[in-house]
Amino acid sequence: MGDVWPLVHAERAALVEDLERLDERSWEVPSLCPGWTVHDVVAHLVDSARTTRIGFVVALARAGFDFDRLNARGVERERGATPQETLERLRRVAPRTSRPPAPIDTRLVEEVVHGEDIRRPLGLTRSYPQEAVVRSLRLQAATPASFGGAKELVALVRLTATDADLSIGDGPEVTGAALSLLLAASRRRVALEDLDGPGVDALRSAI
Repeated sequence: MGDVWPLVHAERAALVEDLERLDERSWEVPSLCPGWTVHDVVAHLVDSARTTRIGFVVALARAGFDFDRLNARGVERERGATPQETLERLRRVAPRTSRPPAPIDTRLVEEVVHGEDIRRPLGLTRSYPQEAVVRSLRLQAATPASFGGAKELVALVRLTATDADLSIGDGPEVTGAALSLLLAASRRRVALEDLDGPGVDALRSAI
C-alpha cells in the first residue's frame, strides 16, 4: 500500500469543496454522530488534524482518559463563532501530517467516515477512492471497540464487498458496497439499509 497522506489530503480538500457550497442552516443539521451537528463534526476534524502524539497523550490525561470528553473538548476548542470561521480552520489544517499515537490509517478512517457523517444527512454524495475505503475498513475490522474499531462486531459476520476484492470474517455473510460496510462497521445504522445477506440481522442487533 502506498503513502496514506495523499489520500487523506484529497479527502480533506474534497470536504472543503463540499462545505463551501453550504448555507449556514445546513451547518446546524444533525450529523450521523449522535448529538453532533455538521458544524460539530467539522470542528472535530479540525481538532483531529491538529493532533500530535504528545498533544494527544496530554489532552487524554487531562480528560481523565475519557475519549468522549476528549472529543467534546476538541469540538468546543475548534468550533468557530461562524461556519465560515470553522471552514477556514479546516482549510488551514488540511495539508497537515500530524497524528496521534495510533496506526496511520486512522487518518483515513476519520476523513471517510466523518465525511459521510456530514454528507449523508445533507444529501451529498462522493465517489471515494477505493483504496481509501478498503484501507479504512481493514483497519476498523482489526481495531478493538475500546479504540473506536469494530473487531468484535466484525467477528460476528463475514463482510464481503461487492465493489472491491475484499472479504473479512467467517460468520454469516453481509454483502454491499465497501463504503456501506465501513459505515456499518463504524456503527452507523443508516448503512444497514444498503446491505444484504444472512448476516445483516446479526449486525443490526450488535450495533
